Amino acid sequence: METKYIFITGGVASSLGKGIISASLGKLLQARGYRITIQKFDPYINIDPGTLNPYEHGECYVTADGMETDLDLGHYERFTGIETTCDNSVTTGRIYLSVIERERRGDYLGKTIQVVPHITDEIKRRILLNATKQPLDFVITEIGGTIGDIESQPFLEAIRQLRWELGPSRALNIHLTYVPFLAAAGELKTKPTQMSVKQLQGLGIQPEVLVLRTEHPLGDELRAKVAHFCNVEVQAVIQSQDLPSIYEVPVNMQRQGLDAVILKKMGLQPGVTPDLGPWHDFLKRRKQSTKVLQVALVGKYDLQDAYKSIIESLAHAGTYNDVKVKPVFVNSEGITTENVAERLEGMAGIVICPGFGQRGIEGKIVAAGYARQHDIPTMGICLGMQMMVVEFARNVLGYPDANSVEMDAGTPHNVIDLMEEQKTVTQMGGTMRLGAYACELVKGSRAWKAYGEDTLIKERHRHRYEFNNHYLEEFERHGMKCVGFNPATNLVEIVEIPTLKWYVGTQFHPEYSSLVLHPHPLFMSFIKACVDGTVEA
Repeated sequence: METKYIFITGGVASSLGKGIISASLGKLLQARGYRITIQKFDPYINIDPGTLNPYEHGECYVTADGMETDLDLGHYERFTGIETTCDNSVTTGRIYLSVIERERRGDYLGKTIQVVPHITDEIKRRILLNATKQPLDFVITEIGGTIGDIESQPFLEAIRQLRWELGPSRALNIHLTYVPFLAAAGELKTKPTQMSVKQLQGLGIQPEVLVLRTEHPLGDELRAKVAHFCNVEVQAVIQSQDLPSIYEVPVNMQRQGLDAVILKKMGLQPGVTPDLGPWHDFLKRRKQSTKVLQVALVGKYDLQDAYKSIIESLAHAGTYNDVKVKPVFVNSEGITTENVAERLEGMAGIVICPGFGQRGIEGKIVAAGYARQHDIPTMGICLGMQMMVVEFARNVLGYPDANSVEMDAGTPHNVIDLMEEQKTVTQMGGTMRLGAYACELVKGSRAWKAYGEDTLIKERHRHRYEFNNHYLEEFERHGMKCVGFNPATNLVEIVEIPTLKWYVGTQFHPEYSSLVLHPHPLFMSFIKACVDGTVEA
């Protein structure tokens, strides 16, 4: 069949969960046998989120082909198991850059370049692009931001045009809004939703489906009222009530017939509703887990979105190890040798988090040392792994001035050094070592056992600095083993101390590859070690 396009927009307020709705719908359509992909179009002018502070935009997710993207792409992959690419993440910056480059080459033959048609044409081209590269039945496109944002206008105009060009059987709009509850009046209010839809209609877009985010159940009467005022069928008004877990959203959406409504509106027969067996098994196991495991996230950001993929990877591994993982943020800026025991008290495991820059570094080093000395299961990711290496060099190898050249360019013991190919790089955005690279595992190592005794794996990276192989033999002689290497460059990818319960650092980011139905093997092994060495919190 011809590819069909679903556009998801948001109104009333930001952060309502368009990404989760997009991922959930993708999962439901996939369960019916359709080939799908999901893409995010963000209105900000940055080329990508790579240079954005996590406080601005949450974590930067990295695709296998090396694109720095919005964190919603992590949700898309975790829910559906699809592998997104650079074509699944588009910003205003990328759109304008492409148009300006074409103008400089003379491709427009002297025409005046305008938002309409040139920018909107480029947006439409990007929306349609994925289906030209692979056979797809549905392309779900999430438009970032909120209706009314001035920077969103070109994207909405592009959607309006595409809906007319493709026709109602190939293009459909879902609008996600918020229904607030006024405690003083004891009432749910639909007026913000009505106004948001009218604003969308004023732009020439009539949503066929409304998803209403709410903290309280919406009655049939309220749904009928919204349907009446917004020109939407009652059965196409879906409520998205707050749930204990984001992983319950697909089941809730299926229960209300979201996927069936969409299929009917696009001229397809829904047929038998899939049972989502493995997904239900995951939710059942998650609910039955009663033991709580506290795991410290040692980093400089007191913000859960900054470590979103790590938190979700811990949750996946916890479920399959029959425990509930409770991540506890421990700000590394406040960790000292005097208070580290107090800060990490009661933790079954420790994750030394990734990041960049000097802030909070010494606290990470202190935490890594405390975990090593007290044999607490510990995972270091990217910069976290590098700080485990620095700590070992200072306190075991006897180099108190050891450091990464990122933190101290003049350190005499640069156990972490700038990668050779990075030494001529001057631009910041999109210039790191990005994407999936091969890693050859040392047989018999803890990492090798975690991966099921595979000797060659592929994992995603985002870094400029690397383990300095000049010190490799010295590290190994003193007990920190290098057990994963890139076969092309001999770059050290994994270090571990085999004499401890679980003390492993990875230069790559395993959290980018953990899926709901296929948890990452390193996180599985890490949480198992935490479970084996602790009592209920």
